[in-house]
Amino acid sequence: MQAELEAQYEEFVRARWSRLVRTAYLLTGDAHHAEDLTQTALAKAYRSWRRVARSDNPEAYVRRMLVTCNSDRFRKRRVAEALTSAPPERARRDDAVGRVEERGVLMAALAGLPPRQRAVVVMRYWEDLSEGEVAEVLGCSVGTVKSQASKALAKLRANPGLGLVTDAPEPSRTSAGQGDSR
Repeated sequence: MQAELEAQYEEFVRARWSRLVRTAYLLTGDAHHAEDLTQTALAKAYRSWRRVARSDNPEAYVRRMLVTCNSDRFRKRRVAEALTSAPPERARRDDAVGRVEERGVLMAALAGLPPRQRAVVVMRYWEDLSEGEVAEVLGCSVGTVKSQASKALAKLRANPGLGLVTDAPEPSRTSAGQGDSR
């Protein structure tokens, strides 16, 4: 029986490793921290794989472990990281450099969010989970997900580096058939 569980676990890791690392990267903002975080979550999942495998959605279970392990990382020690928006020397600008710079600005903006808001934004808008699924992963109510998403999006819209349009109509208003009241 143990060999069968280990085979299931190995198959799970092979199938979902890159997606879990990507989610961890969005949570941490650093590729090395993301791999460490994913390994930590998967080690915890391995220790309790029998319970994880019996859950309705093992990937959601492990994703929740990622969020929890990331929160634990902040609780244990607060290490200030100095992120820079640009390297000290610049090569000529081309499309690839522009994309890297845009990603850097986005990652810095995400890093500026509190961990809970950042987790909501990553799960809701990057992982494309529903509000209910995000609430389940984070262990909170749908209302909390909505309020945290609203606060996070307001902070992201106010970030000058992102250059987001702040006077655009809210998606919920336009989808309900209401126009801009101006």
